[in-house]
Amino acid sequence: MTMLQWFLFFLLIQVIHFAGTWKLYTKAGYKAWQALIPVYNAIILMRIINRPTWWVILLFIPIVNLIMFPVIWVETIRSFGKNSTLDTVLVVLTLGFYTYYINYATSVTYIENRSTKPASEAGETMSSILFAVVVATIIHTYAIQPYTIPSSSLEKTLLVGDFLFVSKFHYGARTPLTTVAMPMAHDTIPFTKQKSYLKKPHLPYFRLPGFQKVQHNDIVVFNWPIDTVYTFRDPLRRPAVDKPIDKRTNYVKRAVGLPGENLSIKNGYVFINDKQLVLNDRAKLQFAYVVKTDGKPFDIMSVIKKFDITETPYYPSNATQSIIVFPALTNEAVDYIKTFSAVQSIDRIPDTPMPGFIFPHNKKDWTTNNLGPIHIPAKGETVRLTAENLPMYKRIIDTYENNTLAYADGSFIINGVRTNDYTFKQDYYYMMGDNRDNSEDSRFWGFVPEDHIVGKPVFIWMSLDQNTPWSKFLDKVRWDRLFTTVNGNGAKTSYFPYFIVVLIGYFGYTTYRNRKKKKNNN
Repeated sequence: MTMLQWFLFFLLIQVIHFAGTWKLYTKAGYKAWQALIPVYNAIILMRIINRPTWWVILLFIPIVNLIMFPVIWVETIRSFGKNSTLDTVLVVLTLGFYTYYINYATSVTYIENRSTKPASEAGETMSSILFAVVVATIIHTYAIQPYTIPSSSLEKTLLVGDFLFVSKFHYGARTPLTTVAMPMAHDTIPFTKQKSYLKKPHLPYFRLPGFQKVQHNDIVVFNWPIDTVYTFRDPLRRPAVDKPIDKRTNYVKRAVGLPGENLSIKNGYVFINDKQLVLNDRAKLQFAYVVKTDGKPFDIMSVIKKFDITETPYYPSNATQSIIVFPALTNEAVDYIKTFSAVQSIDRIPDTPMPGFIFPHNKKDWTTNNLGPIHIPAKGETVRLTAENLPMYKRIIDTYENNTLAYADGSFIINGVRTNDYTFKQDYYYMMGDNRDNSEDSRFWGFVPEDHIVGKPVFIWMSLDQNTPWSKFLDKVRWDRLFTTVNGNGAKTSYFPYFIVVLIGYFGYTTYRNRKKKKNNN
């Protein structure tokens, strides 16, 4: 929906509200017209139902308002003596229209200074749960979102099994595009495969101000632009799923190319404007290698343990036992393997051209480790469209920026206008994984639009080794990764011991205070 459509919808809601409540406003001592004025009518309603004025803000926060509307409906009828279970069920099931019956067909009396304390323990529990859900939804949407690392594309910096907190405020929180959805659920209802949202109505893209922009080397969580994944545990890839932007699968990669830059990849290393991109020292590039031995075994497990290798080496099915493939090795691991006397050679697996697979899918000689140059679009830039560069920008024009695009008689037709120029409406980014030979990233599907950016991972609060059973819990937890920061330089430092000290101190102080209070009362 456009902003105009939303404005008209908002005005319609005000008319509906006025028609169903104006008599109730007058019975509460207010004027009928006060039920019609947008926002002001909500402030007056909070006074009528004896609730704080700041609740009005919650009515305008997407997803949160889905929780608040039923609460307001129930609170409204209870302010006029309708406290039975049947009344509560009717007002919720009729989406608030039960107030029309109360407004026109009943003679009710306003209960001034009504107690808002729940009449039962069950009601108290429900109120606490609703409040917790509202607070958690606001934090999840606008401040911090939990995230789990599902793949090894950023191995060494982030491991499979890392549980992260993703900051929404670094780049500015994106307000929800999907307006009807289950709170704190992504694209499916937990423990089911049912959608957790409705595609319509939806809000236009808007992002609150952040305190930084995406920078080189930032690890970024974003919605996968060409979503085809129902669940990461489902190995089958189905045709593309038509999802709202904010309900597309969350991906995490490293930002290597920024808006307005020219990017090339040479032998697996990124070059920006012809200068090699320097990664921070926590980033460890990895490539696939073939190790040839003299036929004698060498201590592979020592390599795996020393460098925390999660992708298991294997013997190719069509090769002898003297050839071993390591899917992901750092330079340090390669140097270590060379020290074994049984190792005759260790070489990177050469990549070959993949026509049709490497973005923009029309370059026959491009490979995953050698491609470019690619110009990354920036907001406000104008490009001259040609048959050669159209595959590079077609998806931006017709999908990400919602234009109609056609070609006829040697020129392009955009939104019915014949032109060979196009001006980009938003910034775009090029994202890659550090595990160069095992990362599905921009090399395959192209640019990440700004409106797909979710946030910046900042903190690892838990890390579990996926190859260790739960029966060995102490070994399953990667204790050295608990409470460590994601970005930055230098060795990771775990703040978990400090957290334990603070936690013990807090409980100790609380116990002491309660005992002292109890002693004073006696």
